Amino acid sequence: MKNLIFALVALLATTAPAKAETLSGVTLQPSIEVQDTNLNYYGAGVRSKFFMKLYVGSLYAEQSGLDANAILDTDGISAVRLNIISGMITSDRMIDTIEEGFDTASGGNVAPLRDRLDRFLAVFDEAVEIDDQFTMVSIPGVGLEAYKNGQLLTLIEGDDFRRTLFAIWLGDKPADKKLKSQMLGK
Repeated sequence: MKNLIFALVALLATTAPAKAETLSGVTLQPSIEVQDTNLNYYGAGVRSKFFMKLYVGSLYAEQSGLDANAILDTDGISAVRLNIISGMITSDRMIDTIEEGFDTASGGNVAPLRDRLDRFLAVFDEAVEIDDQFTMVSIPGVGLEAYKNGQLLTLIEGDDFRRTLFAIWLGDKPADKKLKSQMLGK
């Protein structure tokens, strides 16, 4: 009887729907759907600078249990989502931050990516406001789709571009090591 009860509890635990998590007022869904593919939530954290909370960064991927390098190199779809939680984040600051991140993630070799980076930065041309949500979807073999508040703004071609962008958060020299760890669910 004890084994039967244990088996039922285990079954219920594995079949119970995952619940949304909330972090700094941002609801993080247990999964999202992009490109007709279900992406599972890995983790999320708050990007802070000088004790100011700026955005919630979250990671979703098709495959579970991958480390940062495997996510960067996988042939599965993944997404980095940024939910803006501070008025300190402006269009100009986002552009400067992405520029700086690309410089670091590419080892200072931004030139081969420059034209595509400029096209990507146009995503931040409009005002950036609290509660804006940016979702960058990595599609291996294609490139990267960028969404603002659910609206597709651009497709940037190339695995080199999508990998470099995701390396800003998941690479060997991430913008924030603590955020990287949290996005990976650690």
